[in-house]
Amino acid sequence: MSVSPAFQALWDEQGFKEQSPIQLAVEQPLKNDRSILGLAPTGSGKTLAFSLPLLEKVMPGEGLQILILAPSQELVIQTRDVILPYAKAIDCKVQAITGKANVKRQIERLKEKPEIIVATTGRLLELNEQRKIKFYGLQAIVMDEADELLTDNGLTETRHIVQESPADVQLGFFSATSTEILTELEKWFGVEVETIDVRDVDRTGGEVLHAFIPTGNAQKVNVLRHLAHQKHFRGLVIFNQSAQLLQAARTLGHQKVTYASLSGQGRQTERQKALKDFRENKIQLLLATDVAGRGLDITDLPYVINFDVPNAKITYIHRAGRTGRMGREGTVLTLGNQHDGRNLRKLLAPEYDLVTRYLVGDHLEETRPVAPKPEPIQKEQVTEKITDGTEKVAVSVTKTDAPKQPVKRLNPVKPSRVQPENLKPKHKKNRNRNQKNKGYHKKNID
Repeated sequence: MSVSPAFQALWDEQGFKEQSPIQLAVEQPLKNDRSILGLAPTGSGKTLAFSLPLLEKVMPGEGLQILILAPSQELVIQTRDVILPYAKAIDCKVQAITGKANVKRQIERLKEKPEIIVATTGRLLELNEQRKIKFYGLQAIVMDEADELLTDNGLTETRHIVQESPADVQLGFFSATSTEILTELEKWFGVEVETIDVRDVDRTGGEVLHAFIPTGNAQKVNVLRHLAHQKHFRGLVIFNQSAQLLQAARTLGHQKVTYASLSGQGRQTERQKALKDFRENKIQLLLATDVAGRGLDITDLPYVINFDVPNAKITYIHRAGRTGRMGREGTVLTLGNQHDGRNLRKLLAPEYDLVTRYLVGDHLEETRPVAPKPEPIQKEQVTEKITDGTEKVAVSVTKTDAPKQPVKRLNPVKPSRVQPENLKPKHKKNRNRNQKNKGYHKKNID
């Protein structure tokens, strides 16, 4: 198979030479209106794999025909940007719809009747309930990063969207990993789904080093700072929890490290600027949560850093997939203590060979640094004059170059009292004591 003549010029301009295994495998089934599950490694060209065959069937000017759902705002924007030039080549419009964007502007743009919409499920359903978007003309719905999208509330919302669409709508599910729900798609969506899995034959990924850096929890941000001080260092740092991300961001802000954050609390324009600055090498570290980092395609990303050990192997696979894409080399670094290291090795075996690296200064080394031996103490005999207040006495003192130790201060000893010979002893007071109560003084009776 080959790329459609309508897209060939763009394909060549973007430097593609041949189609990847997933692009070849799903092209004909998608053109033939079959519902499929496409499984392929991260960075293997899945976006163009599903978009180009579907774009060939779009009729310009006929309203919404292709709907692409993604689990995060970043992935929505990224997917739209990939598809946009190919859609323009056939005079079609693409619109992104996400929860953080201005809803009034989205409604205004919908009046242009885009043929392709890329969206997150929440805002899409809001606009559908307001009758600003109608699904009756849909030809195909694609669920990108389906293993992440079809969880919890995302599954409910996606099923609702499918139910609001024509009964014969074509469904496409794409993911780098398979989950239990992806094996039960017919049960959840009521259609027969053909599985196309090229993970074992796809060799588009580059060489990726998987390394563990022994690090205490209190030192993790300091490790990020040292890594960022390396020349031309650029890394995507992924956190298990948003609270950890915010805390690390506050600390890095005081350490002269150029960074940006992708968190659910930021505005869409801020998040887009963060990604743009990172892609243009204007910042060294991009901090993100799992959902925000899902599916991000960053050209020549050299490092992915796990601030914590991922909770599941599938999570690690998706994180690692941000680097080593399309034949390029990459490195995945994970921070944690020795217990974390043992857990990570169990989690990744036998698919990944995990090596240990040590941070020495601002550089990573293969061997554990050895603490330097203390230098021998050099002694020198000198003579000093010490005075006791009345006369000077020569005393031999030993001086060394060893660090001074704190001197424990002793309580001063009070000198014993000596009665001078010329002083008479004091007379005791004449007291008549009551023997039964010695503290009681009797009165003298005349």
